[in-house]
Formats: sequence, C-alpha cells, structure tokens
Amino acid sequence: MSSVSALGRLALAFVAASATLPAAAAAAPAPSPLSPPLEELAEPTLAGKPLAAQSRQLGLPADGPGSLVRDGGRVLVTARLTRGVAAAFAGLRGAGARIVSASAGTRTATLSVAPSRLPEVAAVPGISAVWQVRAPIVFTPQGQCEGGAVISEGVAQLQVDDARSTFELRGKGQTIGVLSDSYDSAAGDPTDALDDVLSGDLPGPAGTCFAQQLPVDVLAEGPASGGDEGRAMLQIVHDLAPHANLAFATAFESEESFAQNIEALARPVSEGGAGAGVVVDDVAWFEEPFFQDGPIAVAIENVADAGVTYLSAAGNDNLFDSGGNEIASWEAPAFRDSGGCPEAIEKLSGFNGVHCMDFDPGAGADDTFGITVEAGEVLTLDLQWAEPWFGVVSDLDAFLLSGAGKVLSASFEENPGATGTQRPVEIMQWENNAGTARTVHLAINRFSGLNPRLKFILLQNGGGVSAAEYPESSEGDVVGPTIFGHAGAESAIAVAAVPFNNSAKIESYSSRGPVTHYFGPVNGIVPALPLGVPKEIPKPDLAATDCGATTFFAFLSGGVWRFCGTSAAAPHAAAVAALVRQAKPTLPEQEVRETMAETAVPVGTFPPEAAGGGLVDAFAAINSLPEPIEGGDGPGEQVPGEEPPIEPPTGVEPARIVMPPGENPPAPAPSTTIFRHPLKLVRTRARSVRLLFRFGSDQPNATFLCKVDRRPYRSCPSRFVRRYGLGRHVLRVSAQGPTGIPDPTPVVFRFRVRPF
Repeated sequence: MSSVSALGRLALAFVAASATLPAAAAAAPAPSPLSPPLEELAEPTLAGKPLAAQSRQLGLPADGPGSLVRDGGRVLVTARLTRGVAAAFAGLRGAGARIVSASAGTRTATLSVAPSRLPEVAAVPGISAVWQVRAPIVFTPQGQCEGGAVISEGVAQLQVDDARSTFELRGKGQTIGVLSDSYDSAAGDPTDALDDVLSGDLPGPAGTCFAQQLPVDVLAEGPASGGDEGRAMLQIVHDLAPHANLAFATAFESEESFAQNIEALARPVSEGGAGAGVVVDDVAWFEEPFFQDGPIAVAIENVADAGVTYLSAAGNDNLFDSGGNEIASWEAPAFRDSGGCPEAIEKLSGFNGVHCMDFDPGAGADDTFGITVEAGEVLTLDLQWAEPWFGVVSDLDAFLLSGAGKVLSASFEENPGATGTQRPVEIMQWENNAGTARTVHLAINRFSGLNPRLKFILLQNGGGVSAAEYPESSEGDVVGPTIFGHAGAESAIAVAAVPFNNSAKIESYSSRGPVTHYFGPVNGIVPALPLGVPKEIPKPDLAATDCGATTFFAFLSGGVWRFCGTSAAAPHAAAVAALVRQAKPTLPEQEVRETMAETAVPVGTFPPEAAGGGLVDAFAAINSLPEPIEGGDGPGEQVPGEEPPIEPPTGVEPARIVMPPGENPPAPAPSTTIFRHPLKLVRTRARSVRLLFRFGSDQPNATFLCKVDRRPYRSCPSRFVRRYGLGRHVLRVSAQGPTGIPDPTPVVFRFRVRPF
C-alpha cells in the first residue's frame, strides 16, 4: 500500500505536471499518513456510526476476509515508522493507541485505535504511514464447522449426513460424556487439544464456529501415561454431533473411580456434574465379573434408570483359528476333577496340586489345555468362576506349562476367606520370547472349595493366539463368547465394530456374545443371591463404524490417522443416540435404544452374537420417530472476523510507557527462564525420547507459550514434557503475564537427539 493518500497522490502528480506555475499555485497540502479508508473513517460524521454502517460507507465487507479487524469499538491499524519502534511508543500511547504487536526489523507496529483518534495517531512524530488491518483469509477445510478438518467416514456410513440435511439435527442441547484413558495428557502426539480446537475437530473458545465454543468439560483428567484415546473418541462424537456439548472423565484410576465418574458425568450441572444425557466408554477392567453385574455395571444401571443412554465398546477380544472357529473363550458348566495334575504342579509345595480341571468334556481326562501363542506375543488369560463377589468359597489357581512340563507362569491369589480378595478371578500373563509360535499348556487346580462353573477369556485384543486345543462347543462346554463386565450389562448398549469401508462385515476382533449371569448385582459387601434362572443377555446390541479418520490417533495409513476397534465404534453410536434424543427430547431412554436397534441395518450374514441388531442408521432411526421432530439445528457457520492466534512478538525494543490521563499503565512484559533442560546432545536407543523442561518467570501467575521446531506457539505448562524424535530441535518459550502481555524476547534452547 502507498504511504500517501489518494488526494496526496493527485497533488503530487499535479505538481510534477505544473512546474512552470507560480509558487503559490503549485503548493499542495502535505499528504496524510492515513490511508484513504482510515481518513474517511476518522471523519466525525462516520466515526460515531454503527460498525455495519461504517463498513457499508467505506465499501468494505462487514465481516469475514477483507473486513476491518475490530477491537470492540476500536479498529486495528498498522503504522510504519521512520525511526526506531521504541522511540514512537510514548507518542502513540499519548495519542490513545494500544500497542498490539511490533517489529523492530520492519519498523512497523500494529495498533488498536478509536476511529476518532486516528488523526492524532497520524500526527505522532516519526509516523510515515498508517493503514487498516484487514481480516485475513482463513484456509478452513471444507466442513470445519461440521466436525473439523478431519471427518470420520462414519458420518456417511451411518447416514448421519442424510439425517442432518433432512431433519437439521447436529446435537444442539445434548451433552455427551466420554470415559477413557486421558483427554490431553499424552506428550508427542501429532496434535493436542488446542490444535484440535483450532482446526475445528473439537469445540472450544479458540474455535471459529458458532455454537462450538464451549470447551470440553473435563471432570477428571487421566494419567500422564495415557494416550489421549478419550480425545480421539470426542473427535468422533464431534464429527457426528458438532453442536453437542462434550464432557470427559478418566476411567483409568480404578474400578471404583470409573463407577463414580459415570455418575458424575450424568449428574446435573447444578449438582457439580456434566449433565450428560448420553455417556460412552471404551474401557474394561480385568477383574470385572463374568457372571454378575459389578460396581461399574451398577453405576450404569443407576444412570440409565435416571434417563441416560449408556454405550460401551463391546471389546476387541475375538479370535479365529485356521478352521474359522472362534476360540477366544472356553467355559465349562462345572469344575471337573481329573483326579490329578501335571507332575510339576503336584510337586509345588503348599499348592495341594492334585485336583486339576479335566478339559475333555467326554469320557477321557485331560488335565491341560493347549494354547498356541505367536512369536513375540503376550498371552493374557482371565479365569473366573461362578461365585458371587464377597461370597467366594472356592480357590482356583492357574498355571501355564511348557511342552516339557515346566511351569512358565502362575496365578494363585487367595480368593476366599476373611483375608482373601473375595473375587473369583485369577489373571495370568506370559510373553513368548521365542522366535516362533509356541504351544503352551494351561492347568487349573482347585486348591479348595466346591466345583463351580468356570470360564476363561483370552484377552488378546484380536491377535497373538492362533490355536486352542478345544476350539468348539461340546457336551455343555461353551467356546467363543468374549463380552464381559459392564459391556454385558442389560442397561449398557454394547457396540460392535464395522470397518468404515465395508458395511457388510463385522471386524474379526470384535467381541462376540451372549453374556449369561447367575447372580444378582454387586451391591456392597453382602454376596448377591443366585438368580432363580440364569439370565442370558443378548450381546452386542448394535454395530457402528471403526477405523474412521482422526487428527492423531491411533496409526497412520495412507497418510490418514485411523482409530480402529470397538473403542471407535462406540462413540459413533453414542453420537447417533444424541441425535435421536435431540429429535425427540421426551423419548424415554429405553425407546431410544429400541429405536436404534429396530432401524439398524443387517451386517451381511453375521448373526446377532456378532452384530447385535445391526449397523446403526441415523436417518432411519430419526425418520421412524413420531412427529413432530425437533429440528432447526442447521449447519455450523464461521464466527465472523476471526483471526488466527498472534504469535509473541520478537525483537521489540523496551520502551518507557507513557499513558494519557485517566488510563492506568499496563503491566510490564515478563521475562522468561528455562531453569531445567536436557543436555544439548541427547542419546537414545529408541526412535524418540521423552524430555522434561521447566520454565519460570519474574511475574507471579505467569503462563507460558511454547513453540517446538516449526509448530506454532501454543499454551504449555511450566513443567513441559513431550517426546522428540531423532534429529535437531528448537524450543522457544515465552512467558505471558496475568494481563496477557507476552515476553517479547522468547528464550531459545537448541538441542539434538541422536541414537547410541
């Protein structure tokens, strides 16, 4: 932009063309440093008008790219200076300008000025030009306000896009709670929560979409070791229901806190909760009971009774052998004593190793169960028997033997009695460190007690075991079902996984049902009574999308981060449940789940034990509801006039602050210190290394902005931990005072990560 006004340019042209005129005739007014739009804006007749009227008269957009950037009733302008930046600060502040940022290198400063005081700013000595700041072009990916920069394919697969366009439903008025590991704790992820807000993949104050600026309500953050799977789940929910309010609580502290956080998410906001009408989780604890509802399931029943729709991942524990048999679990109607145990167990002192389970349901006897574990894999076996919590009278122990009969691993908790766990469960893990697949042999010894029903599940997350000695159900023994714990509760909707690119398939790892309970729920320390008739609970309930796209989780495939498993399927179904509830707010919770099940689409030829009612169909579910539908929740729109975050200015000379009468001087800029950092050369045997920095400032209550390598500045804690890959790195840190003024000279630390 020229440094003179249009009038000034005309005057100069006239002087150049009329050099022979008398001096008096050739004289022209000195050009104003203000640009023509600012000259006009400064006129009293325009400066007092509403902002929209100002924009119309100036011929500029009222908002969006190209519009004037406003600061309340002020306007942002850029000034070029003939002298050093600091030399002009006092005069600019005396003219009523607020310094937004400055660059000594280009001798420019961005100012916030009331339109009526623009002539005073232009008259400050050393000002050569002043022009308007126009709102920039925001390269927003298509659909940012419909879920963000990265959209899960579940939006199309589950017919959510059709439901949006037909019924105008995007989750307004609904709150969806998520329980998982952590929300924003992991170090070294490609994105963090702030990045996801800026890209529109999560709601938050820094976002640029209407009705999406309420942040995720984090009731209980997860551990620092978490992988932020909860954030990935929330991204999925936001893709399908972008106007819904979101909340998070960790499920990774304990079973007790998991149950408490379920109720906290559902509790009304007025009582300190999140007020969620839909809650979803993707966590299972090893010790959750197979044969009755445990404390987590009881909490789910409590919130469901209060009208909350609760969904859970069905699990990723199904396994197939080479013959197509589902072999991930084995169950017998009673403990069958084989009359002895393998020699290595019989010789164990204090184990009473003479009553081992007979795994052969026929006339023969077999005191071990062969399991083939793939090379480098960990076998995880969860053994339980049908006795109620706090009413355990039998003590079973599990042993894993090599082909030569050597004990490789064992689990022998003391289960019954006053000092026992009072939980009928043994959990055993063993890693195959051999370079090839290895067949190991399970033995289950009854140390004391009765002959209860028993079951073990191989919790393999869909792989690592390729064969089992007894791969088919026979003579009352049941092989295959792996859904357990709270996912098997009647009050929970267990969700199976369907790949985003094949709606006729259930993922091979998606856990199968059904679930059978033999006792009432765990309530306190009094053992539950046996049910008169065992209750078979059909599971899973529904199926939904997995392996959809996210911004960071869990693995890259073709340049796209993909989040697979029933952990991804469950939040897809939860978002649809919220849309159904939005469409008919008075619909009882039981009818929400029935509506989703009755309108679900069959998944190929898969039976209910794999697919439940079928693949969720948002359009069909909402279309089946009685009129009227509570729609009117139209497409999201950009907040007008939004700018990208301004990075901390660099290279600004210190200046004495002089304020006009009646204004308080602002706080000085803080200084920044890195008082703990690694060596400048870090060596590691891995592909990346986790490093700790600690920051400080001379101002109390300062916050910090960090820039790692070429990434933008973003908020960071004073104890800053993240992972760095091999290579050279640069960390820049700027303290930010309580008033928001940043340190203009960020501290820089350069280092290198090299392999040993």
